[in-house]
Amino acid sequence: MPERSVVLARIGHLCLVGGILVPILFPYFWMLTSSLKTPLQNAADPPTLLFVPTAANYAKVLAQDDLVGVLANSVLVGGAATLLGLALGLPCAFGIARIGARSLGVIVLVARMLPGIAMLVPWYVMFVQLGLVGTYWALVLSHLSVTLPLVVWLSMGFFEDIPSELMDAAWVDGCSVLGAFWRIALPLARAGIGAAAVLALVNSWNNFLYSLVLGGSIRLAPVATYNLIRDFDPDWGALNAAAVITTWPVILLSLPFSRQLVRGLTAGSIKG
Repeated sequence: MPERSVVLARIGHLCLVGGILVPILFPYFWMLTSSLKTPLQNAADPPTLLFVPTAANYAKVLAQDDLVGVLANSVLVGGAATLLGLALGLPCAFGIARIGARSLGVIVLVARMLPGIAMLVPWYVMFVQLGLVGTYWALVLSHLSVTLPLVVWLSMGFFEDIPSELMDAAWVDGCSVLGAFWRIALPLARAGIGAAAVLALVNSWNNFLYSLVLGGSIRLAPVATYNLIRDFDPDWGALNAAAVITTWPVILLSLPFSRQLVRGLTAGSIKG
């Protein structure tokens, strides 16, 4: 009887996990299979389930739309915005954690929750006056408003969990505040820092509004995919192929750091 209950519990657990994963993974499965179909198969009603895959859509997109250059732009902008967010956000999070000013952290979180359009107008006006619209500077600085609050908010809890005795011991041994931050705080909070970096990069990579308005001739991954949408006779195969190509880098980036990402998001939830 106990063994039967264990088996039933496992079956129920698998059914629950499957019920959660199916609606999450099905859109990507549909996107992947559609990218491997011909235009006739994509237009079939009912949808074609059994078909011979073709790579023609990928060859077409890579030849016509310079997605390699688009991916390079996204890597450059997303990487720069993430690194700059870490450089500015980690000392800020450390300072907030050390002085116990949680209200400042809440202000940062509220800034992250503001709708993008509310921040786009001031960004656009400022960059027009500075002549920076359509430059990498405009994209990196505007994406910083996405990455910086994430880094501060996620890292703050990990810095708070560092025992104050360790910091006091470092200062007694002659370590400066910057030295204690570099030698003690950063190594102990690396799980949270890794999670913050991955999430910041993903949010920067997926940012569409700032990239569309401020990018000008510099196209990033979301904008390049959007430009393939046509009002009449859309090429679903090419569109889905472009979507797969522009999403796989962040998926491949997240997979090696999945354990660290989960640890970073959950480690601060247990106190004491």
